[in-house]
Amino acid sequence: MKRTMAVFAAIMIAAVGVTLSAQDSMKKSADAKMTKSNDKMKKEAPAKPSSGKKNAYTPAEMTWGDGPPFIPAGAKMAVLDGNPMGDEVYTLRLKVPDGYKVGAHWHPKREEVTVISGTLKIGMGDKFDAAKLKGYPPGSFFYMDPDMHHFAQAKGATEIQIHGRGPVQFNYVDPNDDPSKKK
Repeated sequence: MKRTMAVFAAIMIAAVGVTLSAQDSMKKSADAKMTKSNDKMKKEAPAKPSSGKKNAYTPAEMTWGDGPPFIPAGAKMAVLDGNPMGDEVYTLRLKVPDGYKVGAHWHPKREEVTVISGTLKIGMGDKFDAAKLKGYPPGSFFYMDPDMHHFAQAKGATEIQIHGRGPVQFNYVDPNDDPSKKK
């Protein structure tokens, strides 16, 4: 019986030793993988912005110009990041006056909108219909999936931020609504 107990104890000690050795080996392997992963992330981390490229703005630092010709006159636009007309991610701001309207249109790529000030009223459909407009006050967010037919009107002076992937395209449901064709 004593011999059986001694053998059992020896087996248990060996098993604990093997378990501890396996755990130590797994920990070393995990540590090596983490170190390798961290080194890889450091190598693949995006470069820090160059001193020549602005990556932060206060409202006073934004450069505003006229909106593009494919939206009605009266809008002011500031491009904050990227190139809306290139094949890249962009962020821009639009300021429009009270009552500003954009006819029914759609975009081939997703458009994400945040209302900064004023109220942007949005409606869905193929024709501008004031009865279908829903107001989105400051702080609101919405997005338009590709090919969603929508129209808009500002209530009060309104500023919005638009984010998406370019190139930006406006496809008016009724070509007569396209201001770039009215010359």
